[in-house]
Amino acid sequence: MPGQIPVVDYLVLDGEPHLATNRCTSCGAEYFDRRNACARCGSRTFDRADLSTTGVVRSFTIVQRAAPGVPTPYVSAVVDLDGGGVVKANVVNTDATPDKVSLGMPVRLTTWVADTDSQGTEAVAFGFEPAN
Repeated sequence: MPGQIPVVDYLVLDGEPHLATNRCTSCGAEYFDRRNACARCGSRTFDRADLSTTGVVRSFTIVQRAAPGVPTPYVSAVVDLDGGGVVKANVVNTDATPDKVSLGMPVRLTTWVADTDSQGTEAVAFGFEPAN
């Protein structure tokens, strides 16, 4: 039976879609990728920690030129998540103009099907959209 797979390991699709990190059990440092040891304290034990689906834009740029086949303009942003955590993602579902995207703008996680393979399995991507 075809299903869905996330395009990145830290996008969790079970239940309400959200992001999750590997959190060091010793110092609390968070990493999206798998680690053998914590870069901050050297500990080798991690727990999985769910992140908030809402946050605010810390910084952004409007990308005007990209690789062939990538539509422009688009908004690339750094998002401070409510409750902790920082992620780089695109701001979607709004015009890529300075009057539609701003520093401190509230955003929420959104997902979409990026592509489907020949067996019908959907690859799901994520970004953030304006929360207001």
